Amino acid sequence: MGAFQFIALNQAGKESKGLIEGDTAKHVRQILRERELFPIRVTEVAQKESRRQSGFSARRGISPGDLALLTRQLAALSKSGLPLEEALLAVSQQNDQPRTKAILLGVRSKVMEGHTMADGLAEFPQAFPALFRATVAAGEQSGHLDIVLERLADYTEARHELRQRVSNAMIYPIVLVVMAVAIISFMLATVVPKIVNVFQNSAAELPALTRGLIATSDFLRDHWLLLIIGTGAIIYGLRAFLRREEPRRHYHKLLLRLPVIGRLTRGINTARFTRTFSILTGSGVPVLEAMKISSQVIENLPMREAVTKAALKVREGGSISKSLESSKLFPPMMIHLVSTGEAGGRLEEMLTRSADGQEREVDGLIAALLGILQPLLIVIMGAIVLTIVLAILLPIFEINNLIR
Repeated sequence: MGAFQFIALNQAGKESKGLIEGDTAKHVRQILRERELFPIRVTEVAQKESRRQSGFSARRGISPGDLALLTRQLAALSKSGLPLEEALLAVSQQNDQPRTKAILLGVRSKVMEGHTMADGLAEFPQAFPALFRATVAAGEQSGHLDIVLERLADYTEARHELRQRVSNAMIYPIVLVVMAVAIISFMLATVVPKIVNVFQNSAAELPALTRGLIATSDFLRDHWLLLIIGTGAIIYGLRAFLRREEPRRHYHKLLLRLPVIGRLTRGINTARFTRTFSILTGSGVPVLEAMKISSQVIENLPMREAVTKAALKVREGGSISKSLESSKLFPPMMIHLVSTGEAGGRLEEMLTRSADGQEREVDGLIAALLGILQPLLIVIMGAIVLTIVLAILLPIFEINNLIR
């Protein structure tokens, strides 16, 4: 039995959409006819998601917020003793997103066919990352799926909160920059030419600052469309260039060398890695597989490759801490905590402690950067406005001197 999305017409000719479970598409069409509906299109959810994965899609997975919420709901229902297929049905009925509901019903259909929940999740790799699937598989194998789901819910919520904190912290600076650019561009393109036009008709030579302002204003008015197209082309070209692995690696290496940005990059990626590593080891996933999966959450390529190389050394008998330390890319405190965890048999606890510490440090760095960035942006905007005002006032001062 599988989950199918359908589009059908009722007897009045009104279109109807929805989700239905059935053995095959033919079986679903028969069910729809019995309900006095004329089926137009019947598509299995798993096949639709597979086509979405292979093709282009603006939205490739479940949002982090939705994933955190449905994981928490599944954990609560599983802990209460509700059978897994009923828990999946209840969560799907509770969800308001049609695509998320369809995916959950697709997972439930696999479970009802006798497969594990991990097998059902594997049908939708875009919606459920490798970490999620491996953790659920480990929970099912150990017989403690409810505990593992609870732990996974904590992880997804913590990661979503970290992402939200970073995003929210960047909203004000971005809005301030956009508004500053828009206001200054508007002044240069419309207000300044009307004011400066008075001075252009005079025979006196204008100050260099005023001439520069007039040239900038004329350029903006004459080539504003070209500027917009050029800026868009540069952004698109840079993004396309950084999609290539080698340029992206050099760019990520550069980020790690920058004084403050490098520290922030290390902190964010280390927090992701240790948090993921902790949840996987605590769920019973083998260390080597846990390291491999955890490396995928690291966005910085040199750091990700360092974890991959460290996993090879661990496979050969090396310790995790020494293998990670050799790259010189991870914070010393994280290395010390991992070493302590290995020696005392408390690796999961030390990884969690490291993740907590790195997240606190990242929050502190972001707060410090914003504390510097916001006044700096205001000062820069004020300096630009002062330059415009001086460019307008200097000719006035010269005319007054000539009159005297």
